[in-house]
Amino acid sequence: MKHISLTGIKPTGTLHIGNYFGAIKPALELAKAYDARYFIADYHALNAVKDPEALRANIREVAAGWLAAGLDPEQVIFYRQSSIPETFELTTQLMAFTAKGLMNRAHAYKAAVQENLEKNDDSDAGINMGLFTYPVLMAADIVLFDSDVVPVGKDQVQHIEMAQDIARAVNANYKAQVLKVPQAAVVENVAVVPGLDGRKMSKSYNNTIPLFAPEKTLRRLVMRIVTNSQAVEEPKEPETSQIYLLYRLFASAEEQSALAARYRAGGMGWGEAKEELFRVVNRELSPMRGRFEALIADPAGLDKILARGAEKARPIAAATVRRFRKAAGID
Repeated sequence: MKHISLTGIKPTGTLHIGNYFGAIKPALELAKAYDARYFIADYHALNAVKDPEALRANIREVAAGWLAAGLDPEQVIFYRQSSIPETFELTTQLMAFTAKGLMNRAHAYKAAVQENLEKNDDSDAGINMGLFTYPVLMAADIVLFDSDVVPVGKDQVQHIEMAQDIARAVNANYKAQVLKVPQAAVVENVAVVPGLDGRKMSKSYNNTIPLFAPEKTLRRLVMRIVTNSQAVEEPKEPETSQIYLLYRLFASAEEQSALAARYRAGGMGWGEAKEELFRVVNRELSPMRGRFEALIADPAGLDKILARGAEKARPIAAATVRRFRKAAGID
């Protein structure tokens, strides 16, 4: 029997190339080795997105994006967090085993407090209980589905450690393995995707290339990539060029070698390099763009896919909650 992996996807904005290489592709690889579950964390998004139309659009855009990128809902379980009421029952149950001090140490809460203090504001200004108890809801997401591993970056390991602490507290109290204790699968060697200005591609820097941008928009964005003032005839070092660093994410090994040689030989201007980059990026993204556009044009179809995923997920979730209820004496 395959081990179980679980990936949460927060619907808080437009997917971009950095998301694709940094999160989507690595997460989809897990389906080859694990019994993979993927969920759209719409209740987590509620902490930041208060506009209902924006949240509804984000949920469908993220669902369509992952499906267009290769997620197969027939081979994995793909569902909306909000479609699994057992998640919220288990969250309440876990609250009784979660120390407030543990929540005080959560990175997101500490960062929000620090930001307030730096502004000479009240330490808890603007901080809602959704943010403060975020790790408990995340723990429920994870242990509800008997997850063996959760793929995370190094900066997210704390979330899994907290889920472990909470699950172990439950198991210790009832002297039984009521909840499976998950492990963090730290994703190493994740591609750091440079943005239009050379910094890491991020919505917070406003330097992204949307994953499903129309072809004309994609070309225009590629042409905006910041370069230095080297002349056409000057040799250029590919490893220090964000154009080349992006290019090698999309190009074959032979194409990478050929372009690197042209860089070093001189005679290639930045405009030509950008055209080469646009060619390989568009080659890979065009089929995905077509699938995305078809999916997003059929919101009812997207909703049905997620509903079918919830139908597969609910029995697993219900079994975990029944196990907890029996252990607690409230069955």
